Amino acid sequence: MTKTIPTLLKALLKGTLAAAALLGSLGALAQNGKTEVLWLGQAAVRITTPGGKVIVVDPWLRSNPKTPASFKSLEALGKVDLVLVTHAHFDHFADAPDLAKLHKIPMYGPAGMNQTVATLGILPVEQVPRFGKGGTIEPFGPKSVKITATHAEHSSELAWKNPATNKDEVHVGGEPVGFIIELENGFKIYHMGDTGLFGDMKFIGEYYKPDLLLIPIGGHFVMSPVDAAYAVKHYLKPKYALPIHYGTIPQLKGTTAEFSAALGGESGKMLVVNPGEKVEF
Repeated sequence: MTKTIPTLLKALLKGTLAAAALLGSLGALAQNGKTEVLWLGQAAVRITTPGGKVIVVDPWLRSNPKTPASFKSLEALGKVDLVLVTHAHFDHFADAPDLAKLHKIPMYGPAGMNQTVATLGILPVEQVPRFGKGGTIEPFGPKSVKITATHAEHSSELAWKNPATNKDEVHVGGEPVGFIIELENGFKIYHMGDTGLFGDMKFIGEYYKPDLLLIPIGGHFVMSPVDAAYAVKHYLKPKYALPIHYGTIPQLKGTTAEFSAALGGESGKMLVVNPGEKVEF
C-alpha cells in the first residue's frame, strides 16, 4: 500500500528524532571523556579536555633541556586546537608562534604581549587575539571550555632578534597572567604561569575553586617550595597540585621533596610526574 503524506511525515520525524538522540548520546560520551594533562618540562603542558580539545600552554620544547627527545618536534604533539601563553619570557613563549603557525590556530596571551607580537609581525593579527586579567574567553564556542586570565606576580619582557638587523631587541610584553581553564565537565585547572606568592591567591581559591594547580616551585624567579606549599594550604586549597618550573637551570633549585615536606599533612595532594608523563582525571 502506498503511504500517505502524513504517514511519510511521521516516519521522517521519527527518523530525525532517532538521529538527534544518537547525536546527543555521542555528544554526552565526548563530554564524559577523561581529562589528560601531559607535562613537558618547565611550564609546558598539553591538556586534552573531556570533549577532545587539545590546549598547549607555554610551549618551550625544542631547546628545553627537560623536554623528552620524543617531543622535541612540534609535530609530535599531535592535534592542537589552541595555544595559551602566560607571558613573554623565552622559556614560555619560545615555540608558541611556530606551533600556532603549524596548526593555523590562535595564540591567546596577555593583551600587551599579543599587541607587540602583532606589531612586530611575529604572527598575523588574526592569530593573536587579545584579552586581559579578569577577562574570560570561550574559544570553542558556548558551553565548552572557558578560560579566564588571572593576576601573576612576575614580569613579561619580550626578547626578539630583529631579522632586518640581526640584533637582539627587548620589547614590551604586557603583564604576566595565570589561566583558570574550566573544562566541559566543570573541572578547573589553574596554570599559574610564573609567579611569586601574593595575597589575592586566597581570592582566586575562594572564587574560582580550582581542582588542579600547575604550580611553580623552583624559587629565584618564582615561588619556592615553601611559598608554593603555603599557597596550596592557606590560599588555593585545590584537590591536586602538580609542581612545575623547576630543575631546568641552576637558579630553579626547588625540589618536589622540599615541596612535599612543606606541604606536611597535605602532601597527598601533590602529583609528581616526570617530563613526558601524564596524569588523567
